[in-house]
Amino acid sequence: MLDLGAGTGKLTATLVALGAEVIAVEPDPAMLTELRRSLPAVRALSGSAEAIPLPDASVDAVLAGNAMHWFDMAVAGPEIARVLAPSGILAGLWNVVDDRVEWVAGLARVSGSEAIGPRDTPTGWRAETADMHLPKTDVAARFGSPEQAEFPHGQRRTADSLVATIATRAGVLVMPEQEQEATLGRIRAFLASGPETARGEFTLPMLTGVLRVRRL
Repeated sequence: MLDLGAGTGKLTATLVALGAEVIAVEPDPAMLTELRRSLPAVRALSGSAEAIPLPDASVDAVLAGNAMHWFDMAVAGPEIARVLAPSGILAGLWNVVDDRVEWVAGLARVSGSEAIGPRDTPTGWRAETADMHLPKTDVAARFGSPEQAEFPHGQRRTADSLVATIATRAGVLVMPEQEQEATLGRIRAFLASGPETARGEFTLPMLTGVLRVRRL
């Protein structure tokens, strides 16, 4: 398997634990250094979705954890198809909050779309990723019909740790300082006021959404 846009290796480590033979490719030097430090037995290469440093038909599956939305599929699509074996699988994975739970829906409303965006909840995720494997140009598609599935799980959190995570989201990081402080303040106040989240640790209900397509 190829973990494409592997970051610091969180998905890579999970795949290794499942017994897969994994190659990791990551463009950011700092993240790649951390991946190599934490997973020294994994073959970890510098590269990107648009320039994968592997030979043709060399992997059975390409996985992208919270990364596929950054790919330029007009270039990355043919490149991913090149390194996949015939009928190989491309799968994009995203972690989303489960806003079917009432208090999580309230958190999404209070946070605003810059902090919890359309790809961060199940309904929005399905709409945003249904054709993500396709190029935005007239380049021929290299993959078959998409399948989407969601797998429930949860993360143990405190109000402080959840606010700290939301503060790292791209939409929040680029806010003017005053707006950022106001947004995080609303989130803190919401968490402090809810019976599910006001006292100590709680479980944040989540789903892992998976988009899967097969190489033609």
